[in-house]
Amino acid sequence: PEEVKDYTRISFGPAAAESELHGVQRDRDFAAVTVAVAKQKGANAVTVARSIEAKLEDLKRTVLPNDVYLVITRNYGETANDKVNELVTELGTAIVIVVGLIALTLGWRESIVVATAVPLTFALTLLINYLAGYTINRVTLFALILSLGLVVDDPIVDVENIFRHFRMRLEPPLHATLTAVNEVRPPIILATLAVILSFLPMFFITGMMGPYMRPMALNVPVAMMMSMVVAFTVTPWLSYHVLKSQYGKEEKPFVLEESATYKIYCRIVAPFVDHRWLAWLLILTVCGLLFASMLLAATGRVPLKMLPFDNKNEFQIVVDMPEGTTLETTDAVTRELAGYLRTVPEVTEVLTFAGTASPIDFNGMVRHYFLRQGPHVGEVRVNLVRKERREQQSHEVLLRLRNDLTEIGRRHGANLKLVEVPPGPPVLSTIVAEIYGQPHHTYQDLIAGARHVRGLLETEPGVVDVDDMVEADQTKQVFVVDKEKASLHGVSTQAIAATIRLALAGHSPGEESMMTAGTGVLHSQRELNPLRIELRLPQAERSGLNELHRLAVKTASGNVVQIAELGHFEETRQDKTIFHKNLQRVSYVLGEMAGRPPAEAILSLKRRLAENPPAEGISVEWAGEGEWKITLDVFRDLGIAFGAAVMGIYILLIWETGSYAMPLILMMAIPLTIIGILPGFWLLNRLWNVPVGGYPNPVFFTATGMIGMIALSGIATRNAILLIEFIHARLKEHAAAHSAQSEAGDDEAPSDADTEQGIGSLTFLNPDILRETLFQCGAVRFRPIFLTAGTAMLGAWPITLDPVFSGLAWALIFGLLVSTTFTLLLVPVVYWLLYAHRPGHGLVR
Repeated sequence: PEEVKDYTRISFGPAAAESELHGVQRDRDFAAVTVAVAKQKGANAVTVARSIEAKLEDLKRTVLPNDVYLVITRNYGETANDKVNELVTELGTAIVIVVGLIALTLGWRESIVVATAVPLTFALTLLINYLAGYTINRVTLFALILSLGLVVDDPIVDVENIFRHFRMRLEPPLHATLTAVNEVRPPIILATLAVILSFLPMFFITGMMGPYMRPMALNVPVAMMMSMVVAFTVTPWLSYHVLKSQYGKEEKPFVLEESATYKIYCRIVAPFVDHRWLAWLLILTVCGLLFASMLLAATGRVPLKMLPFDNKNEFQIVVDMPEGTTLETTDAVTRELAGYLRTVPEVTEVLTFAGTASPIDFNGMVRHYFLRQGPHVGEVRVNLVRKERREQQSHEVLLRLRNDLTEIGRRHGANLKLVEVPPGPPVLSTIVAEIYGQPHHTYQDLIAGARHVRGLLETEPGVVDVDDMVEADQTKQVFVVDKEKASLHGVSTQAIAATIRLALAGHSPGEESMMTAGTGVLHSQRELNPLRIELRLPQAERSGLNELHRLAVKTASGNVVQIAELGHFEETRQDKTIFHKNLQRVSYVLGEMAGRPPAEAILSLKRRLAENPPAEGISVEWAGEGEWKITLDVFRDLGIAFGAAVMGIYILLIWETGSYAMPLILMMAIPLTIIGILPGFWLLNRLWNVPVGGYPNPVFFTATGMIGMIALSGIATRNAILLIEFIHARLKEHAAAHSAQSEAGDDEAPSDADTEQGIGSLTFLNPDILRETLFQCGAVRFRPIFLTAGTAMLGAWPITLDPVFSGLAWALIFGLLVSTTFTLLLVPVVYWLLYAHRPGHGLVR
């Protein structure tokens, strides 16, 4: 029989369903054969998976014997379907929450109007997606959830202003509706364009994050445009017909100055307007909070990471034994690991692979695990019960098991890597150190440098699964032919080599001419395919040098002679593989992280290397194949996108206001979001960073959180635009009224002194008018600003349950909470400081 080159086994854990066990024992493993099926590009993974399941059920009935069982151990079609269903559920939950907020604050009729805008906007957005060639996937649905809190902003502003005009009863319902919509139309257009500009730079993000950014860069702007179209067409029409029945039902018209909102707002803002030192104290306090917030990231109080850990139903253990280890030893290690894992409550199935790789997946594609072959390599794939039935996420389960699994590997001299699926960004390992030398250095010098770096990694807190790509020392036996004796016996060196090769590697008759039909092949009626004939000595007769010495070689005269008479074996060292990168020799040292940010660990390692460097001329690079470089690249691209978004909004506001200073006031809320985001993540770490298995489990500020910060550059500016544009509109009304009084010769026409100050020419309004306008507009816009910010925060709330995108949701929630609060307070105060005694504010355009 052919020699066994690998072992594949399966066993079942406590969480395995009885339907999968088929009555087999849980406390043992079974020989297994794995079959992997991949879908074609563009095919629906869910449909393909269900078709395969149906086919397998048919094969169970018609082909498989009764004592052969079939278990599906990986179904990414089902995983994709579950993810999509989760996001659809989260989308529905977000819609219910947003509509509930509107119903609570405005009324159930108003909530119906706002709720109608959501399906209309999303239907138009999905139509654009279809035309653009995008499929419905996690990223597309996530972009829709992200845009939910934004698409209702325009209808909310419309409905709230119509509701306010109906309460004032200054005009009939139809005219009140038209006036209300026209009143908010300019700020809605400007605010919508600002949000769109904040997302457009994501189109140009390259590298790994590009595919994640583009659906958001398309969907959010398109959704905002469709929302604005709905707000200017459907919402006014529907508001008029739904709300006109409520017109005039109040006992008396609404008077702003008599409302509690106006009184409370004036009481809060008035001290800062009336006392200049209080205003400057407020500004200095905000600047201090901003500086302290940034220190949280700089000092590591808010840990930074490229991508968060997902909550998967599987993880992987990569087993590396020293080169030269037998297949049976590697198999024994994987079976002991499986035996321990069968006792873990969350485990359903454990698959072990010795001598070969498991079927390719994301890890296999990125880290090239699918190329692993040889008797010294192995893998263990662990399937967990569905996350709905687990108390811990998969990352926490792995942290809990890490020490026990590592101890099993240590006892056997195995190097284990506990890998999550996916492990993060597509890199060789989280930490990758590249060791280079000078031209005069040998590769042994690089290996020595790699061992020095590995020693530092193994003693660095939070660094686990340390390994290098230096092969273990291996010996090989070289048969040295005694030329004289071989010549006397009439035996050539080629004959000796062929005999040893036949004994060790085997030989198939006719191998030299495989194109010849029927050569080296056995035909049997019981076999579907021809059987290849292979000649090879039994393993017992070729397992040592003594057995090889007894091998016989035929001489020229037809006699046989043992090869021990023709030479001897010499033990030499096997040459190690030499790795190159960019035409330079390089050696790699790898490591993973457990509960610590990679950037923090690498900076610490750099300091330690500076204090304790390797040999002179040996350099260590941390970029290249590790997470460090891709993290820097992604955050660089996101930072550039953030800067481009801010610059685009600034240019838009300059065009709209005709001023270079006014846009700075409108954009003041952008840095204020940092005061919410970074302290918010610090608070999450104080609440949720509970160590698991002795390892910290922090909440990282990731690239998705950075995306939330970019999105906030437009969302936060939107609130300031709604406030300032309303202030400008009121100032123009006051100026026009004074001008009309002056032309009519009214007794209360402005004095000559006022005219010199410019009231009659619409270039100046006295400070008392500006002060009262700030209070009125702040009180009037308080509710729509609160509602638009609240819907965006509540719309993001369901996303906090998603491990990958939760960073973005928390960034939106914390950023909007703080920026909205400071917008309503700080923007009027700064506006007063700059323009209380300055002509031309808000009246030029």
